Amino acid sequence: MKKYTVILLSVFLIFVLSACGEKSKEDVVEKLESNAENMSAYQSQAMMTLKTGNEDQIYRIEVAHKKKDYYRVLLKNDQDEESSQIILRNDEGVFVLTPALNKSFKFQSEWPNNNSQPYLFQSLIQDLADDSDATFTTTDNYFVFETKTSYESNSNLPYQTIYFDKKTYAPALVQVMDHDKNVMVEVEYTAFEIDPELPENTFDMETNMTSSIFGVPVMAQEDLPKQLTVLYPSELFGAELVEEDQMETDTGKRVMLSYEGNKNFTIVQETMDVYPTSTASPEMVNGEPVDLGFTMGAQTNSSLEWHYQGVDYYLASEQLTKEEMKEVAQSLSTEQAMK
Repeated sequence: MKKYTVILLSVFLIFVLSACGEKSKEDVVEKLESNAENMSAYQSQAMMTLKTGNEDQIYRIEVAHKKKDYYRVLLKNDQDEESSQIILRNDEGVFVLTPALNKSFKFQSEWPNNNSQPYLFQSLIQDLADDSDATFTTTDNYFVFETKTSYESNSNLPYQTIYFDKKTYAPALVQVMDHDKNVMVEVEYTAFEIDPELPENTFDMETNMTSSIFGVPVMAQEDLPKQLTVLYPSELFGAELVEEDQMETDTGKRVMLSYEGNKNFTIVQETMDVYPTSTASPEMVNGEPVDLGFTMGAQTNSSLEWHYQGVDYYLASEQLTKEEMKEVAQSLSTEQAMK
């Protein structure tokens, strides 16, 4: 009898300890999905470090989201304030704004629903839901998931590890990794507020283009580069430079680099023009917003364009993949040894 009593007590203790123990993966995912579904809005702040180039690029990111499809993402580059940008989604569409340059792209896009976004709460939850094989562990303070990503234009970043605070279920850290599990992108959350009171004009394009949200004045025409420093790609995918054409324009200079080989492509670089904000209008783009690490660009199946430090860049190719176009763009430098 005593033996059976001990067994029953043991079973009871195991049951109690299980009931009081760590939450299961299913419990945590269900709670995260419930939070995402029930919140009407959120604001977050984070530091994003990109380790994909020669030097780390650090952005301060502020996100405002209002259910269901309103987003404003401020990307502040402390090393180059003039390249700070805003990704905006409202009833009129998806925009990438560069207020200091009075430049704006308008996209016919489903962003952010078509790609993983490590700085957006809903995107993290969607990645969890989409990956039935996601692994789950816990630490003293965090629930930890490793999931697959869904980067359409970059298959070199297939994994991510996501840390959620155990008390608040708020995201704390996201590490996006390459095939060898090296961390290439890291987003460290510093604040996360559910259901804040957002001003009515938070998602208004004109307000975001004309306000001093970054504390950077609009660049005047006289502030733009008078001389164009031509940049050459080091990532060529078997091509070589066969022609370089230069011509003078009203805004300075335009250079066209033609590459031929295994995969042909053309790069156009041109000192850019700036218009007063009152006459600025978005440039329509049939493509998707794409993060190049140093700036946001606009990408289609056969082209990639972006603005950086007073220069317009345009890369065109019928043979490079989207991922390859990004790699060519990211490899541009003043080094001419690869010409």
